[in-house]
Amino acid sequence: MRAVVLTAHGGPEVLKVQDVPDPVPGPAEILVDVVTSAVNRADLMQRRGLYPGPPAEHEIPGLEFAGRVAALGERVAGHAVGDPVMGIVAGGGYAERVVVHHRQAMAVPDALGLDAAGAFPEVYITAWDALVRQGGLTTGRWALVHAGASGVGTASIQIAKAMGARIAVTASAGKHHVCEALGADLVIDYASDDFVEAVKSAAGGTGVDVVLDVIGGDYLPRNIDCLRTNGRIVQVGVMSGTPVPFNPMALMAKRAALIGTTLRARPIEEKIAVTRQFAAEMLPHVAAGAMAPVIDSRFPLAEAPAAHERMEANLNAGKIVLDVKPA
Repeated sequence: MRAVVLTAHGGPEVLKVQDVPDPVPGPAEILVDVVTSAVNRADLMQRRGLYPGPPAEHEIPGLEFAGRVAALGERVAGHAVGDPVMGIVAGGGYAERVVVHHRQAMAVPDALGLDAAGAFPEVYITAWDALVRQGGLTTGRWALVHAGASGVGTASIQIAKAMGARIAVTASAGKHHVCEALGADLVIDYASDDFVEAVKSAAGGTGVDVVLDVIGGDYLPRNIDCLRTNGRIVQVGVMSGTPVPFNPMALMAKRAALIGTTLRARPIEEKIAVTRQFAAEMLPHVAAGAMAPVIDSRFPLAEAPAAHERMEANLNAGKIVLDVKPA
């Protein structure tokens, strides 16, 4: 099969399409012919050598996929050859075939389709897990999400609105329209506005219940300022790359929590549990046409370096899709 392989760690030029052996499904796994995958910030970090993937003969990036079941392990139930499925993987999404535990694979709703489904699992599960499962977001509560026009940001807006929560996001001025069109209650220009004051004002002066942050750095003390009592900050990324000191007393005074999380490193049992709960609670919204990824652009698999360059330049609003095979 063809796959995009990391030939070294460095710039986008280290991504090369190579012929590699097909993966072989284990007894509880399915083999999937991939139609689409997508680029995530974690892929850029992996390419630079900052976020290692699972040990393998060939280091293939890619945390999500959508495609059709090609083969079944002997203990697989609930899937048949030809079924359209999507899911998260620890690596290997930039390839024509992947294997995944059968309970991590979700059926692709007709309203979504395989062309868009490759851009769905990673950011939607990440956003839902951070906001709802770990952050405690419920109907009527407030969330603040940074990088609102990113994949995780646009997913967060849709999830919050689907469950009746309110959401404020930060984004560059040129991307505000994307967030507003999805229904964000407040969109803040992080370059010119004080998001702490804007959020407190919108939330009645008391602050928000949960902050989902992909930036880190000097956002942390300001995120604490945004919280109401018993609020939670869920850290899912550190795009700033620069740690800063903060006063733990500010966190203690609000009886608040700071939670760090990733999906890739979790045990398979936890990934399955998260996937199944997410599918039960959120896929009905997808099937009804109320939730779908915002697609910024599409690139053929062989142009993965150009896709990385686009994300690295922060030009995208929404997801960058990799077209692996025709749908």
